[in-house]
Amino acid sequence: MPDHPEPDYRFTLANERTFLAWIRTSLALIAGAVAVTHLAPTFGNSSTGTALAIGSTLLAVTIIIGSYFHWRSVQLAMRRGLPLPTSPLMRILVCGTTGLAVLTMTTPLLG
Repeated sequence: MPDHPEPDYRFTLANERTFLAWIRTSLALIAGAVAVTHLAPTFGNSSTGTALAIGSTLLAVTIIIGSYFHWRSVQLAMRRGLPLPTSPLMRILVCGTTGLAVLTMTTPLLG
């Protein structure tokens, strides 16, 4: 018999749903990078557009990698009966999207 009981499956599924929500957020950031690069002519050919696309993509990759490690650490904590770990992902996402919004405001869409 294991040292700790198996966690309630509802908690495991909730952890998985949270992980998938982070992945959806990352996919939206990647879609935004593609849109800026290919669909917004004012941004697509400018250094601001390049910075937006690269920033969105880097933020997406950071969220993807961070969400996996957070999912894994929560799973291990639940299985070991430990307190759930905190995550910097929310702060990273807030700071990153705020930075992207400020960068977006520096170049008008309808030049």
